[in-house]
Amino acid sequence: MRRLLSQMRLSYGQKLFLLATVPLILAVAAISVLVASQSRQLAEREIRALENQLIEAKKAELKNYLSIARTAFVNIYGRAAPDDDKAKLAVTQILSSMLYGQDGYFFVFDYEGNNLVSPRQTYLIGKNWRGMTDLHGTPITDELIKIARSGGGYHSFDWTKPSSRETARMVTYTIGLQDWRWVVGTGIFIDDVLDTVAMARAEVEARVQRTSFYILAITVAALLLVFLSGMVITVRERRLADAKLKALTQRVFDAQEEERGRVARELHDGISQLLVGVRYALDTARRRFASGDDRAPEMLDKGIDHLSGAIQEVRRISRDLRPGVLDDLGLGPALKALTEDFSARTGIETRFETVVFRNRLDQEAKIALYRIAQEALTNIERHANATEVSVDVRGHKRGATLRIADNGQGLPLDRKGNATKGGLGLRNMQERVEQLDGTLRLFTSRSGTVIVAEVPLTHMLTPQEDGPDKRRKASA
Repeated sequence: MRRLLSQMRLSYGQKLFLLATVPLILAVAAISVLVASQSRQLAEREIRALENQLIEAKKAELKNYLSIARTAFVNIYGRAAPDDDKAKLAVTQILSSMLYGQDGYFFVFDYEGNNLVSPRQTYLIGKNWRGMTDLHGTPITDELIKIARSGGGYHSFDWTKPSSRETARMVTYTIGLQDWRWVVGTGIFIDDVLDTVAMARAEVEARVQRTSFYILAITVAALLLVFLSGMVITVRERRLADAKLKALTQRVFDAQEEERGRVARELHDGISQLLVGVRYALDTARRRFASGDDRAPEMLDKGIDHLSGAIQEVRRISRDLRPGVLDDLGLGPALKALTEDFSARTGIETRFETVVFRNRLDQEAKIALYRIAQEALTNIERHANATEVSVDVRGHKRGATLRIADNGQGLPLDRKGNATKGGLGLRNMQERVEQLDGTLRLFTSRSGTVIVAEVPLTHMLTPQEDGPDKRRKASA
């Protein structure tokens, strides 16, 4: 027994080896867990950010599609009565013909749940779909009607892809035509986004596993060397893992830029080609029907003119998404250019006045006031029937004020003489001002409308902040 115990006693060298290797093994194990955990957490944050940005890009794409569709039928809808069946038929024909991509189309439901337009899934047309849900129980028709009644918004559910007949995740954007009690919307499948995210997660996991394997292999090799050599190798491996993690992050950013480029190409090529294709179809129809009804060419020519205007509107919207003069010269010159362009385009007499700001607006306030002016002028052009417009922007001790007035017909009034609830344009103005903690006031009558937007003093940069290095950024 004593001989056995004496044989089990560790030599000095073995004790030294264990003293050097056990902490090394424990340290390497802890490092492996920490690196894997941090790698997964960081990669997951980046992947979630990528997923959110890709889905937001899809939502923006949907909103642009629906804006184009609305432009195509807004004149028909605006002139039609609630029971104008001829106008409704014309709008359904327009929406049925507006297809994009492999699976893109526009759908229409009435508020009772009856499907009116579904060009890629015609079996839905003419049937009532109240209570319809997807495979996971998510309500579809009822929720779309609810969203349309409230003004419009996004909804996500599982739906069958027309091209492959497979079920995939779909994001829709709908608006409500309240006079006709219609739900008008379009959707886009995000299975490519989900696949990209799944591939990114799989790649992250593979990289984490490979990194863990490398650490384990280096640890085994380090056990054959002295403690100091093992520590040097461990530190080196940690640096290598950090470098690989940075490379993965860069790949996530590259994927974001690639997706943005793809969306931009689709917006440019898809929408423009679609509108040009519709114009060509209308032109062909005009020639074919020229020998029949004498009024057909006149109506078709009018449709072609409207579509030409829609194409110009798309180009104008693209140009107005971010005017360079707003960043380069500030809010005053940007509003002046906007009003001059508005006057030249519409023929409406437009006056612009401003007072040099004592302080300077920050970036958020400049963008908000510019967008409010842009939206107001658009509403005047489309609805006010005005002949004179004035735009005034100035700074004061309470902040900054933008005032836009016209001599048009004013907003519709209720029995008490108050303005009825505005549309999406006024709602967008209100939301922009509220985000700045400002106020938006509206005065309307039969002789015109006045919109006053006020930005608080908190969005005016102080003289100390307005140094030479910030003049370009904060100029108003």
